[in-house]
Amino acid sequence: MEIIRKIEVFGDSILKGIQLNQKKRYCVDNNIDIEMLNDRFGLEINNRSKMGCTITKGASMIERYLEGEPDCSAIVMDFGGNDCDFNWEQIAENPDGEFEPHTPLGLFEDTYNKLIERLKSFGITPILTTLPPLDPQQFFDWFCKSLNKENVTKWLGGSITTIYRFQESYSRTVERIARSAGTPLVDLRGAFLRHRRIDSYLCEDGTHPNTNGQRIITSAFAEFAESIIPRRTRSIIA
Repeated sequence: MEIIRKIEVFGDSILKGIQLNQKKRYCVDNNIDIEMLNDRFGLEINNRSKMGCTITKGASMIERYLEGEPDCSAIVMDFGGNDCDFNWEQIAENPDGEFEPHTPLGLFEDTYNKLIERLKSFGITPILTTLPPLDPQQFFDWFCKSLNKENVTKWLGGSITTIYRFQESYSRTVERIARSAGTPLVDLRGAFLRHRRIDSYLCEDGTHPNTNGQRIITSAFAEFAESIIPRRTRSIIA
């Protein structure tokens, strides 16, 4: 692999560093230590993540970046959390209906594969990330607090753990994409799952990492960088 130096990051609110503040409002409170990663591994990381971003929106953002004479050796892509989400209000009103996630899984996979090939054509290394796990009970209580919870539970097949399993299917799809395309993968999900109490690393909404959760993300990226950046090269840069 070509030595990675300049990295652009395209993702959603997870890498944007969105948390809930004391007033229970979303705000940027990013404690993912990019400065440490830059200094320790001789990197130049630019974070372009955006709250609410899906794979299709991310593809548009990346395409605009590529049109402007890109100057990076790698692009980190962190998508799936918004793609796998549903319109819970519609579900609560019609629990017997058929509903698709914001980005159906087939479209999600196809768009990701095309993005990977597009980046490779520019000589840019695509780096994918798995999805940090969510806490289904917290997620359900937060996003359905003003909805008919009984109807939502009915649509979920009687168990809110369905929320977790569905999100997990998108993360596993990312793993499969990376394996098939031979692209590097940062296993954020695995880093969280090494801890017993996942809920203690998430905000009250059960999906956005809190400050301690963001430290897990930092550690996961540091572990990844250790595996791909030769020590000899790092010592020359330092």
